[in-house]
Amino acid sequence: MDSIARRRAAAFVCQSCTRRSLRIRRQPQRGFSSAASQQTKPNIYDVVCVGGGPAGLSLLTALRANPVTSHLRIALVEAQDLSKLRSWKPPPDRFSNRCSSLTPASALYLDKIGAWRHLDLSRVQPYQEMQVWDGVSDARIEFDWVGSAPSAGATIAYMTENLNLTSGLLKRLDELGGVSIFDGAKVEDISFGEQTEEFNLSEWPVVHLGGGKQLFARLLVGADGANSPVRSFAGIEARGWDYDRHGVVATLELEGEGWGGDQTKIAYQRFLPTGPVAMLPLPGNYSTLVWSTTPRNAALLKSLSTKDFVALVNAAFRLTPTDLEFMHTQSSGQTDEVAWRLEHSEFDRSRIPQAVTNVQEGTIASFPLKMRHADTYIGERVALVGDAAHTIHPLAGQGLNQGQGDVQSLAKAIEYAVAHGQDLGTTMSLESYVSERYAANHVLLGVCDKLNKLYSVGSGPLVPLRSLGLNAVNAFGPLKSFFMSQAAGSGSKLF
Repeated sequence: MDSIARRRAAAFVCQSCTRRSLRIRRQPQRGFSSAASQQTKPNIYDVVCVGGGPAGLSLLTALRANPVTSHLRIALVEAQDLSKLRSWKPPPDRFSNRCSSLTPASALYLDKIGAWRHLDLSRVQPYQEMQVWDGVSDARIEFDWVGSAPSAGATIAYMTENLNLTSGLLKRLDELGGVSIFDGAKVEDISFGEQTEEFNLSEWPVVHLGGGKQLFARLLVGADGANSPVRSFAGIEARGWDYDRHGVVATLELEGEGWGGDQTKIAYQRFLPTGPVAMLPLPGNYSTLVWSTTPRNAALLKSLSTKDFVALVNAAFRLTPTDLEFMHTQSSGQTDEVAWRLEHSEFDRSRIPQAVTNVQEGTIASFPLKMRHADTYIGERVALVGDAAHTIHPLAGQGLNQGQGDVQSLAKAIEYAVAHGQDLGTTMSLESYVSERYAANHVLLGVCDKLNKLYSVGSGPLVPLRSLGLNAVNAFGPLKSFFMSQAAGSGSKLF
């Protein structure tokens, strides 16, 4: 048997196995035959992406920007009205509370697909240093990119609002054109098509929207979040656990000029027994807060007056865990309590963030923290990216970057399939995507999970051991440089 015959035989076996597995799951469904009476031809797309967040928009932008895949028929389904995102132009002194840290590798990819220039760069803040320390023992590690060979002055990450990123991606997608956008559209059902006299779409996903509209997908991409309907349709399980912690976010105003004109911008993170608290730089004298804590503490923080909330945030970077534990038992009066305790406490003022003076109205919010990982990222004619495939603890700020890594890999797999005349929706064509991304994501999920558990211990033999490890990494230059390069992904600067 020649090589061509062998490949055809293998493909036939693979497709037969897939058909058998899909028939087992084919419950009562809305089939193509019912739609045939309403329309003469099915509305067929090469790629249908459900979800218009950073991952979904990045994928479609990458496909449209690539000459190899630019001819594909593509559709975006998004529940939100995207007109507000297109016209997003907030005041320069107001920042959203949902911000993300983009590694240089992610930023360079956005630049490659032409989206970076569409972001409002005046609202993007690069930073070059990160201070991380143990709230119990005060052991510290300093990730300082300035003066670190060979990438002196390199940027560790770019802080930006999620809305800035999605707005820039949507503008680039509109500039490229060629995408059917169904926004403000609710996915009512996802089923399989059926075979008719004219078409055999029995293995193709069909996305049912309001008004009887149906989108047939050669490849259905789930970029639809942690509770992904696409993942449910594909029968892919997501396993993990809840942390019994909430992430409290807010936009903070800092004293004086904030992070300073041309000075090195620093991100700060302190590990407390209840969870890490991080303050990350935004332009001017603004900062974004991400504080992982117990649900009870989160509820208290959201109930406090502005002055008491500011006092507790300042205390989180300065006072002992015991002091903080006591102040979280008080329903009010934290301002005076913190002021008195700060007068009687010793701490190195040069190694902590500037004092917070205010919090922007309406920006204090919280969300539950979970770790989830799908059993696989692909099925026949289905692929998952971003939070639909995995959710991670925010302590390393890598959730959005993981999604961008997924997009790069999946876009590359689709490009290869198109360039070689393959069916881009088959598991055979998608296999390179899951083999490239699954292990890498699994390792990062595990590392962040173990770090969270390690630093949640407030006493006992683990405390001196973890402090010893932190100090050792900080003192050993080559090892620290390795961690720095892994965190940044790339030392290149965009501006």
